[in-house]
Amino acid sequence: MTLRRALGPFDATMIVIGGIIGAVIFINPYLVARQLDSTGLVLLAWAAGGAIAVAGAFAYAELGQRRPKAGGQYVYLSEAWHPLVGFLYGWALLFMIETGAMAAVAITFAQYASRMVGGEGAHPQLIAVAAIVLLSAINYVGVRPGSRVLNIFVVLKVVAIGVLILFAWSGPASPGWMTETRVGSLPSTAPGTLMAFGGALIPILFAYGGWQNANYVAEEMRNPRRHLPISLLVGTGIVVAVYLLANVAYLRTLGLEGLAATEAPAAEAAGRWFGVAGERLIAGAIAISTFGFLNLAILAPTRVYFAMARDGAFVPALARLHPKYQTPAAAIVLQSGWAIVLTLTGTFGDLLNTVVFADWIFFGLTVAGLFVYRRRQPTTDGFTTPGFPWLPGAFVCVALAVVYSAIAADPWRSAAGAALLLLGVPVYYWFRRR
Repeated sequence: MTLRRALGPFDATMIVIGGIIGAVIFINPYLVARQLDSTGLVLLAWAAGGAIAVAGAFAYAELGQRRPKAGGQYVYLSEAWHPLVGFLYGWALLFMIETGAMAAVAITFAQYASRMVGGEGAHPQLIAVAAIVLLSAINYVGVRPGSRVLNIFVVLKVVAIGVLILFAWSGPASPGWMTETRVGSLPSTAPGTLMAFGGALIPILFAYGGWQNANYVAEEMRNPRRHLPISLLVGTGIVVAVYLLANVAYLRTLGLEGLAATEAPAAEAAGRWFGVAGERLIAGAIAISTFGFLNLAILAPTRVYFAMARDGAFVPALARLHPKYQTPAAAIVLQSGWAIVLTLTGTFGDLLNTVVFADWIFFGLTVAGLFVYRRRQPTTDGFTTPGFPWLPGAFVCVALAVVYSAIAADPWRSAAGAALLLLGVPVYYWFRRR
């Protein structure tokens, strides 16, 4: 039995957009505004983050058309470097990266959904668990139902951000927002400014992460060699445009100082336009965005555990497809079950602190793996990464810088993440011996 090829180019593009846009763009731009001292630098940082994301999407597009298999990044890491490297990626995804993110996103959905309907007294953990169970059931019965839910919520979240952008341009602007600079700011060439710019890229790159989700489901696309590269490039390009326009909207409405002073820029901006109703509008937008993101977290990454088990590197039951629905049902149950445990125990916060550290190790290794594929097979009749080797090489350098920054910012948390990764080594060899 094989996975059902049910996804078209629109579905794949929605997976890319849905995998990147979560709640971050509604909340975290203030972190960048606090790091940088001019409107121009803030927008330049978001553009630079977008360029890095596009560079990664180029590399993943070529890797995807070379090896259009379920599991995506796991497959590339296993083949380019060693099966152990691929296994450690799946191990980190299950126990640290994806399930921690699912728990946090589910709680965020519950909190903002309650605000939207005026039920702040509701228990967020119960709502979060109910959301995980509901979306797991939808994805359990088929990739097509899961994809349809995703498509609806991705469109809704983009529309919600579009409304923000439109109202920002229809309302009064903060005086001098385009050229605003903080008093006593550093010259643009000063080392402190360069360090601040690098620090600002960390939350930006976290916001841009997620384009790799489409590669996970390549084996379920009707024509992955054609549709996967298109979806990666179109989807990532749309997100870059949305993020830049959203930041322009915040800066135009709040100004640089106003954006840096609030921890809820979207709600602050909407409040200026709609008053009290603005808070519920943004609560609804965040609830929609997080619900769609949570659905994708169940739909796509579970294919990694399926691929690991199919290769004999993980629990054999995870390699079995449901006889009726042709979905990796056991993998869906395993990932959602662990995410529910993290949600109920509240331990996901500790895991989320290691996400950037772990994620960018594997991002860098995956794009570096493109050099290995090119050496083994110099030419291909499909999509090829433009600017090779300089563009993917620059991406690998950025990944190294992000990992270094994460270690320098929190060495103990990074050490804990490394220890959790290393725990997967004996597990891998135990399954291999079996």
